[in-house]
Amino acid sequence: MNILVCIKRVPDIGAKVELTEDQRSIVTRNLGFTISPHEECAVEEAILQIERHEGDSTVLTLGPQEALEQIRDSLARGVGRGVLLEADGSEWDPGETARAVVETIHARREAGESYDLFLFGNEAADTGDFQVGVRVAYALGLPCVTGVKAIEILNGNVVARREIDSGWEIYEVPLPAVVTVKEGINLPRYASLRGTMKAKKKPVDQIQPCSTGAALEMKRLHHPPEQGKQVEMLGEGAAAAPRIVDLLKSLEVIPS
Repeated sequence: MNILVCIKRVPDIGAKVELTEDQRSIVTRNLGFTISPHEECAVEEAILQIERHEGDSTVLTLGPQEALEQIRDSLARGVGRGVLLEADGSEWDPGETARAVVETIHARREAGESYDLFLFGNEAADTGDFQVGVRVAYALGLPCVTGVKAIEILNGNVVARREIDSGWEIYEVPLPAVVTVKEGINLPRYASLRGTMKAKKKPVDQIQPCSTGAALEMKRLHHPPEQGKQVEMLGEGAAAAPRIVDLLKSLEVIPS
């Protein structure tokens, strides 16, 4: 089995985001970056499936040279090789990103390397587009299952389970196929010291994508308005008890 897992380099969750003067981008000089959480689970799932069925795995990302850090992190966890589609660091829209990924897949297929399973995160942590995996599947003419929380490979098919409010939806599609996974499908492992050392020797291809970048133009970013907080003192000690009881009754926590 040969698996391609696609990831995205995103700012650390919880980091304070500063906008540029023109409000069309974010200032990255003081930001830490990581793998988008859903895609971190996609990396782990690729490793798990290769451990079960043998074969090889490749991690691919589109981004600046600094994105090699996220590729090396994936390699340290257990992915076999990496591909960096070099971009200038600007945000690519989902259509152009998918086009660059598809062009790379076609080029590698012509070079004799094909894939049985394509794994994506369900959505990126920063933009939440929910599009790239679906667009890649459409362009390749492959079946696609999204929002997956469990994967099993059986007799040349992938059985994918999607969680819904009332239970599970179960899909079975033939390989090759595209699957977008959600955080919680597994518990991503940490890179070991040994894995980190081995990652330095694993191959990483750096490629200039044929696509030229965003077809959509960013007009403006803005921070959401800060919500003020109001604190009311209900009293001190036993004197506060009646007001607390009244409050709990108004919230229907206790019967009135």
